[in-house]
Amino acid sequence: MGDRWHVEVDRSVCIGSAQCLHHAPDGFRLDSARQSHPVEPDTDASEQILAAAEGCPVEAITLTLVGGEEPAFPPED
Repeated sequence: MGDRWHVEVDRSVCIGSAQCLHHAPDGFRLDSARQSHPVEPDTDASEQILAAAEGCPVEAITLTLVGGEEPAFPPED
């Protein structure tokens, strides 16, 4: 993909389903409260990270291009 993404998890929305770990096991971790967080907040864009964001049942994961405000996921309407 070539881009770098800033990965953010809204922990007030996260329900700890671990779907992000299913899609991107190297990209996310659950803490002791079962809240997800990215292993590296700024990371290379990848299909796995995108699948994790798309697969989150409560849409707690947002991806933005590093160095900008342009959203990669969820897309702007």
